[in-house]
Amino acid sequence: MKKWLKPPELRIGEGNEEERHATWLEAFFDLIFVAVISELAHTLNQDVSLSGFLGFLLLFVAVWWSWIGATFYANLFDTDDLGHRLLTALQMIAVAALAVNVHNGLNESSAGFALSYTSIRILLVIEYLRAGRHVVVARPLTNRIIKGSGIAALLWLISVFVPLPLRFGLWTLALVVDFGTMMTAGESVHVELAPHTSHLPERFGLFTMIVLGESVLAVVHGVAKQHWNVSSAISAVFGMSIAFSLWWVYFDNLGGSAIQAARTCRRIGAYQIWVYMHLPLVIGLTATGVGVEHVVSSNPNLALPLLDRWLICASLSLCLLTLGVIYLTGLSINAKLRCKARATYRFGAAAIILIFAVAGASLSPVKLIGLIAGVCTVQIILDLRQGSLVYKQV
Repeated sequence: MKKWLKPPELRIGEGNEEERHATWLEAFFDLIFVAVISELAHTLNQDVSLSGFLGFLLLFVAVWWSWIGATFYANLFDTDDLGHRLLTALQMIAVAALAVNVHNGLNESSAGFALSYTSIRILLVIEYLRAGRHVVVARPLTNRIIKGSGIAALLWLISVFVPLPLRFGLWTLALVVDFGTMMTAGESVHVELAPHTSHLPERFGLFTMIVLGESVLAVVHGVAKQHWNVSSAISAVFGMSIAFSLWWVYFDNLGGSAIQAARTCRRIGAYQIWVYMHLPLVIGLTATGVGVEHVVSSNPNLALPLLDRWLICASLSLCLLTLGVIYLTGLSINAKLRCKARATYRFGAAAIILIFAVAGASLSPVKLIGLIAGVCTVQIILDLRQGSLVYKQV
């Protein structure tokens, strides 16, 4: 019985830095976000326009931040006790409600979305109240998060009674409060309570895998909308190769060096960049999947429509750009040349794909996705070549 009644305890610091993996509960929690990301992608799929993308962006930021809150708590304090399991179960119900309300989250379901998100923040506050009570050394962090999340939850709750579109202004303000709560925390808080160096990268990797899975599903949906022919088959292969290339260049460079830099070199900036750059990365990955679906399901005999062309090119460029920035955060821990070189490859690829968006008006869907897939494949080749050169130097 003692196992189920354990209080939260600090899971980082001396004696707690051995290899650590996500728990089965965390994997189950992530499963709920598969539904949320799918609904977000469907929302963007229905409105491929600037206003549609901005709405998708607002909803995505809220969803990602709800995942971040639970992930960072588990990283620091998870003891897998009865209290944590029950609170996580309640959060999963709230996230499921979030998924239900995402589809029309900027219209008739916006009040339901706000109430669902409010519930998630309140449950997180309860988690940190427990942690602050039992882990005295973490109180500067727990008290800060309790105040920030509490204010944000209140703003989300108030927004339910505010008419559209003013409601979205309160949402934006609440998200600014949430982000600012962590970003403006003192250096001592970030250094002394820096996340676990193996657990957190794995958690971010698992969320990235969820988003990449949506890209694979997008290819299937795109092909299903077409009469099966050679063009659709080729486009589908190119679409899958893009997803595979993004998987390769992300996971071959995934690690906790930025977190370690925060611990040993007090490089808080690198650690924060590493964390927050994952937001535009997963936004770009999700939007890229929607773009691939539009390309695969388009008429192969006509040039790709302007909005569809910009969606896939701009989204993929965003992915590559943020990947390059993420690489640069680990420069204080080994492999400086490798990180700089691979960041340069990503920046160059992002620029080339943006050129396709600007100058590719006459390109058919198959030609455009083929060129994009080619650029992504070259990224793998360059990484392999650069890695072999570094190995020879060593």
